[in-house]
Amino acid sequence: MNRNIFITLLIVFNIAIDQISKVWVRATIKKREVIEVIGDNFILTNVENKGAFLGMGSDMNETLRLIFLLILPTLVLGYVIYYIIKTKELDRLSLIAFCCIIGGGIANVFDRIAFGKVTDFFFIDLGGVFKTGIFNVADMSVTTGMIMLLFSGIFRSKKNTSEETKTTT
Repeated sequence: MNRNIFITLLIVFNIAIDQISKVWVRATIKKREVIEVIGDNFILTNVENKGAFLGMGSDMNETLRLIFLLILPTLVLGYVIYYIIKTKELDRLSLIAFCCIIGGGIANVFDRIAFGKVTDFFFIDLGGVFKTGIFNVADMSVTTGMIMLLFSGIFRSKKNTSEETKTTT
């Protein structure tokens, strides 16, 4: 498959899954309603977030929110798209990771443009061992992409170290 088509399809897939889930939540779950999927460990709810991750920045004035939650992310996402299209040496894992980050980022920016806020609906609490804020599929895409980039960097670092060891012996 053509590399640019692969990039486009992966980004569009991430945006589509996020937007479909948000449309479903808005149509099905009332604001602040709590639906226990697995007891109180996994909950679906419908909240609107004017800020970024975990509501950070929701108390900023409109101008700052416009700059930090719309303009700046749009510029960064545009640059990352340019970077992955131009950088042909990216390994597949890094490419997929960047596409997840871009897709999730675009989906949340779209919500801010279309609705002035982002719809969040997942909440996980594993008895105090692990607890999240309320998040959405776009947030999962971005987080998954970041974790994949971390692993890609670790694998690349280990590979480079082992190759250097082989060439010096």
